[in-house]
Amino acid sequence: MELDERPRPRGDLASQLALESLDTYSNHELNERIALLEAELLRVAAHRDKAAAHRKAAEALFGASSPEGSGS
Repeated sequence: MELDERPRPRGDLASQLALESLDTYSNHELNERIALLEAELLRVAAHRDKAAAHRKAAEALFGASSPEGSGS
């Protein structure tokens, strides 16, 4: 089985981060963490937008497909 064919694990890193205690972090460390998470959000949103544009272009070329996996 190819790596991309395996089911995505339920306990992803974002879920693990949400469970982590923040009590030991300093204000500076919390600000750094927020900046890293904001950068990651922008990266994920850009990828989502690129994938949506790719799908829209494919649908325009080949015709609309079933709504399955549309991400909406």
